[in-house]
Amino acid sequence: MKVLVTGAAGFIGAAVSHYLLARGDTVVGIDNLNDYYEVSLKEARVANIKDKAYASQFSFIEMGLEDRTKMEALFAEEKFDKVVNLAAQAGVRYSLENPHAYVDSNLVGFINILEGCRHNNVEHLVYASSSSVYGANESMPFSEKDNVDHQVSLYAASKKANELMAHTYSHLYNLPTTGLRFFTVYGPWGRPDMALFKFTKAILAGDEIAVYNYGNHRRDFTYIDDIVEGVIRALDNNAQPDESWDGLSPNPSTSRAPYRVYNIGAQTPVHLLSFIETLEKSLGIEAKKNLLPMQPGDVPDTYANVEALTNDLGYKPTTSIEDGVEAFVQWYKGYYNI
Repeated sequence: MKVLVTGAAGFIGAAVSHYLLARGDTVVGIDNLNDYYEVSLKEARVANIKDKAYASQFSFIEMGLEDRTKMEALFAEEKFDKVVNLAAQAGVRYSLENPHAYVDSNLVGFINILEGCRHNNVEHLVYASSSSVYGANESMPFSEKDNVDHQVSLYAASKKANELMAHTYSHLYNLPTTGLRFFTVYGPWGRPDMALFKFTKAILAGDEIAVYNYGNHRRDFTYIDDIVEGVIRALDNNAQPDESWDGLSPNPSTSRAPYRVYNIGAQTPVHLLSFIETLEKSLGIEAKKNLLPMQPGDVPDTYANVEALTNDLGYKPTTSIEDGVEAFVQWYKGYYNI
């Protein structure tokens, strides 16, 4: 297949690109290489792809999803079979500081993706949603059948909007779309704005780590390889109409249209202080903790119900938190020559 991977210089986008290329697909990767976090890491991820034997199957273009003219030209020229949309302005807390970035990338950009797929006969669009859409919902574990109308950050609202927009295009234009609600992804080549990366950097430097909600968070940390497995399984199985869908008792995760929404998580929430303890053991250093109240936009816990993805596509996360953290630490030390 020829696959467009947006956000190809990102954490998940680069990992998905590696997988597709390794199995023989052609990948066109795009990314705007913005400075939300260090651009050098994004460039290094792209360079790592180009260093592999399958580099000839990969092309990379620096561009943003919100550039309608360039996006229209890209779709028209390349004629993609399928699209994996992983580009987005990420981060819950940053959405309090720079809300317009989320509108540009996550809303304007996403409509350009949908239009590109609609007008160029793309077989299937798989796109990143987020566990943050569950917002104020406190029913655990989070199920795709739950109500998700009470987001607590603009980032989360933009992801819920993506799901609504995708359903509209599935309904109106018979475009198969699958949304994937990622749960706290971590691992080698991870994002510097996320907890594991920030904690590791601070602990190695002898600095305090900021532990929000006084360490009482629980997160369904999900290793990057398990995430990629879910993305690929979804990509290879085009969304189909749900023959049993009932408008009198509607299932929010399916439709009469070719539309699906799935959770991807480890289904094993970890207490934040336990997570830090695992990292301390891997580093061989005790962390200096600064316990702080919960931040605006955060939720206390996340816990994924992944039964739908398991039943429909055979997904099964396999990486333990101990193995995942250790793999990240070894990558971090190698990447930064520590």
